[in-house]
Amino acid sequence: MIQITPHMRILLAVEPVDFRKGIDGLAALCRTVLNSDPFSGCLFVFLNRRRTAIKILCYDGQGFWMCQKRLSQGRFKWWPGEGQDLEKSLDAHELQMLIWNGDPSYTRIAPMWRRIQA
Repeated sequence: MIQITPHMRILLAVEPVDFRKGIDGLAALCRTVLNSDPFSGCLFVFLNRRRTAIKILCYDGQGFWMCQKRLSQGRFKWWPGEGQDLEKSLDAHELQMLIWNGDPSYTRIAPMWRRIQA
């Protein structure tokens, strides 16, 4: 089971992806397009061309997990604009908002805690 924690690295692919691809096809996109190692334990988030579904790919040390959410009606409203960046980093709470078809750019939480240097 995939557990999303605040310290996880989450990468979102900006360009839409052909959802006929399975685990191997998405892992290849992680290497070639996102320049990331699919075995790193990161969560990789992909959107289909019609903006009706997202897929999440993750490696847990034993194998790959792939989850898909397809909306029963409507389309995902928020997705970063296509520009120079091929990927966007998300925080855990932003991914949870995206999964519920919300806009992660409007989520407000307390700032991430960091140790103060003495």
